[in-house]
Amino acid sequence: MVRRNLNDLLAFVTVAREGSFTRAAASLGVTQSALSQAVRGLEERLRIRLLTRTTRSVSPTAAGERLMQAIGHRFDEIEAELDALTALRDKPAGTVRITCGDNVLHTILLPRLTPLLQEYPDIKLEFDVNYGFRDIVADRFDAGVRLGNTIDKDMIAVPIGPPLRMAVVASPAYFAAHPPPKTPKDLMAHRCINQRMPTSGGLYVWDFERRGRQVNVRVDGPLIFNTTQPQVDAALAGLGITLLPEDELMPHIEAGRLVRVLEDWCPKFNGYHLYYPSRRQPSPAFALVVQVLRG
Repeated sequence: MVRRNLNDLLAFVTVAREGSFTRAAASLGVTQSALSQAVRGLEERLRIRLLTRTTRSVSPTAAGERLMQAIGHRFDEIEAELDALTALRDKPAGTVRITCGDNVLHTILLPRLTPLLQEYPDIKLEFDVNYGFRDIVADRFDAGVRLGNTIDKDMIAVPIGPPLRMAVVASPAYFAAHPPPKTPKDLMAHRCINQRMPTSGGLYVWDFERRGRQVNVRVDGPLIFNTTQPQVDAALAGLGITLLPEDELMPHIEAGRLVRVLEDWCPKFNGYHLYYPSRRQPSPAFALVVQVLRG
């Protein structure tokens, strides 16, 4: 049956991933009615509903989710193997999709990968700037970039940057009006700039460590953001204290625009890593990207 219905299975996987018959039809280059007929035929042959359809959305049923987990990555592997055939050409080609944050994109990825694009004009790079924990397999990314201690164990993780530290900073004007904190607990009396976590939806809990002692602080203040650059801007404007990776703040610290405090409470931790599924056969283009970023 599988041999006869590979197109129907691909149709189902694409609709389930896109959450829309319209987007899936555009992705596959077929009509929406043909796609709907293919999925309906598959459901009839299996005698089980695979997709829940409403006027606004499409989502897999429990049976559909199980089928997705079983076969979804197989189509990705087939596509990767076909992409790998570009090794037979003179130059690697194809699109490499990476999800990451905007700071690492600016400081590491673009500077290192620019020469690669100049040398291999048939390679294309697509970056998805996102602060959530994307499922790179389900969302069909070739790789993602995260801090090393947040990567799932079943992924290959390649370090692409040095260890990092967090930095607690505010403007000179702010500290002229408020006494600088001497311990993490002192932050509870300050106006702090909060960050909404994209995964849990809760506010980021500021965590510190010194000589093996760990301290977590829930801060409060006038501003909440879900990305980092506005936090930097707010701190520069004297609106409060912020906690961010030091690589995003060092130019302002070195120029005196921001003042660092509690430095002895901020130990080093694993820096940025490129991660990708261990079971996927890398295309020549992706292999070159990994090689360049590995340094």
